[in-house]
Amino acid sequence: MSSFFDLEFQNKNIDAKIAAGLERLSNAFRVMLWEQAKEHALSPIQIQILIFLKYHDQKFLTVSYLAKEMNVTKPTISDAVKALDQKSLIKKSNDLEDTRSYSIQLTSSGKKMVEKTESYGLPLQQLISKMKGSNKEVVWEMVSSLIHELNKSNIISVQRTCFNCSFYKGGTANRCTLLDLPLKPLDIRIDCPEFIAL
Repeated sequence: MSSFFDLEFQNKNIDAKIAAGLERLSNAFRVMLWEQAKEHALSPIQIQILIFLKYHDQKFLTVSYLAKEMNVTKPTISDAVKALDQKSLIKKSNDLEDTRSYSIQLTSSGKKMVEKTESYGLPLQQLISKMKGSNKEVVWEMVSSLIHELNKSNIISVQRTCFNCSFYKGGTANRCTLLDLPLKPLDIRIDCPEFIAL
């Protein structure tokens, strides 16, 4: 299969155009995140860790889980956590059952830093807010489906999405058995707090 970077191929192939477009969007997020990182003397991964800590349950706030979540090695997360600890943006709590393990929480300074940095993707969100509702639905169905397929292909490891949840019942009528509700495409979540893996 030809590369979507090959312009001759890309310009004649809708699959290649979509892949190239998604790559450009990925670059846009990277640029916006880097701008925040430079402004606040943090690395992009440090900002991502801080934001994750604010919005996720304590059981996910370990080095091992963060490495899976962010698709990086444990040493990469450990280095980032060490730097955040030195900047007093996080604090570590030792696991009483396993002294080698600890969970991570935001300090009050860390919470303030999240407030300053978590809006890095807002320019894209504002552009999306101007789209027609029907276009948003099509984009959402494509995005949620792509994330699910990337997870099934082991390209991204952790996804707390409806499609991977034990409460999800697919078929002719998608349903969440926990909420006892039918799931329309717009109801599909990619990060559900009630998620329980299959």
